Amino acid sequence: MYDFIKGTVDYVGPEYIVIENNGIGYQIMTPNPFVFTKKGNESVTVYIYHYVREDIAALYGFGSREEKALFTKLLNVTGIGPKGALAILASGQVEQVVQAIENEDEKFLVKFPGVGKKTARQMILDLKGKLEHIVPEFFPNLFNEGSQSFSTGSFSEELEEALLALKALGYSDKETQKAAKELSKENLSTEEYIKRALKTLLK
Repeated sequence: MYDFIKGTVDYVGPEYIVIENNGIGYQIMTPNPFVFTKKGNESVTVYIYHYVREDIAALYGFGSREEKALFTKLLNVTGIGPKGALAILASGQVEQVVQAIENEDEKFLVKFPGVGKKTARQMILDLKGKLEHIVPEFFPNLFNEGSQSFSTGSFSEELEEALLALKALGYSDKETQKAAKELSKENLSTEEYIKRALKTLLK
C-alpha cells in the first residue's frame, strides 16, 4: 500500500517519529527514531511497511529499501514480531546480524531482546542463504573477508533519550543502566549513543 513517505520531521521520540506531509502527520515506528532528527524544514524520505493485523494497524519506517526488506524477512520468522524485528535492526549492525545467520551463530542472535535459542534457530533455518540478494548493495563487503562493523562519530546530544529508546525496544533497566555507565563520559548525538549502547549490549 505504501512505499515511502516524504516530508518534514515534526516529532522524534523514543519509539516513533511523526512525518508531516501535506498537512497530515504520519506516526511511524522506526528502529532508531533519532536517525531521522533533522534541523529546520529539511525533507526526509522514510520507506514504509504497513503492518495490519486484527488488533493493530501501524506504519514502520526505515532509511532505505534494504532495511525495509530485511524487516519484512524477519517478520516471516516464527516468533519474531514487529517489535522484535525493530530491535534487531536498531543495532545499526545489520551486516553482523546477516553474518550471524549465515554462520549459524546462535550466541550472537540470542543477545537481542525477545530472541531465545528457539527463535535464533528458527531465524537461521528460515533465512540462511536467502538474504544475499538484499544485502550486497547495502553492505558490499558482507560476503567477503574482512568486512567491518560500523564506526561511531563524536557528537553532542542527550543520553537520556537514547536510554528511553533502548527501553522501548525491550531492553531491561539493568541492561540500559549497564550501557549508561559505560557511555556516561562520552559526548555523542542521541543516534550515536543508541548505536554505541547496542554495540555494548551485543558484546
